[in-house]
Amino acid sequence: MRATELHARPSADFEAKLAHTQTLLRQAASDYAAVQAGGPAQVSLACSLGAEDMVLAHLINARRLQIGIFVLDTGRLHTETLDLLHQLKESSQAPVEVFRPQTDAVVQFVRREGQDAMYRSIELRKACCQIRKMEPLERALADKRAWVTGLRREQSGTRAEVPFVDTSDARRVKFNPLADWSWGDVWHYIRTHGVAYNPLHDQFYPSIGCEPCTRAISLGEDFRAGRWWWENESAKECGLHVKPHSSHEVAVSQSDTHGVFVSAQADFSAAEVKGSPEPGRSQSEDLKECGLHVKHETPTQGKHA
Repeated sequence: MRATELHARPSADFEAKLAHTQTLLRQAASDYAAVQAGGPAQVSLACSLGAEDMVLAHLINARRLQIGIFVLDTGRLHTETLDLLHQLKESSQAPVEVFRPQTDAVVQFVRREGQDAMYRSIELRKACCQIRKMEPLERALADKRAWVTGLRREQSGTRAEVPFVDTSDARRVKFNPLADWSWGDVWHYIRTHGVAYNPLHDQFYPSIGCEPCTRAISLGEDFRAGRWWWENESAKECGLHVKPHSSHEVAVSQSDTHGVFVSAQADFSAAEVKGSPEPGRSQSEDLKECGLHVKHETPTQGKHA
């Protein structure tokens, strides 16, 4: 069954949510327009090529908003993800930039630690993320005063209080226009507008990252259970959206936090769900981060967060 058939169930107030999302995107484009006519906008969408980000890319293009799009090609993405990236670049009116890790850094890391070092320890997994995600992200955002993400509060307990506009980072503002959207809302929009999406979503991959760090999920598993599944289940984050001082909060079970988290597989029958791979080695680390969304806050901001 296709993900559009399985998940597309809009909220009763979906149209109001969509209108608010459009308003936030227009605000981002207006507030952070190009410094010079014809130059690059000072705001970009960080596009992971997941369902949420494909919705945002469609909205940006459909309304011809002056918001750029960038993708981090880590060098370990699924073939399906790379195919979707090619499709986005071919069809997008908004410029799509691709940022890749520094070749020498990758070569040295793999030579020293091995191709699949991420399975051996939390530290090595984070080191891999640093090279493949964090450093390219810094380059992608170097000249930006704002960025747009597909974060939703329903995705996990660690994201349950995501604001629509996050000003906690003194360097740049983060817009989260889909913060209050449900998984059903996302797929309703995709089905209604014929938005291209990663076919891995049809194979029970709700959250898609690098190939060695992502698997399909099973009946009853949390939305991000397929990410870094060999690590502790307390928080499924690459670090892109986690405050470094919130370690107590992220230790709370995803499915219990604030009572808002809904499993991405809640509507699957046993017959519809594929068996998942073995969970692999367990780790005791509380935070699953690569650092991509960790907030760079001042000591004063950290005290009041």
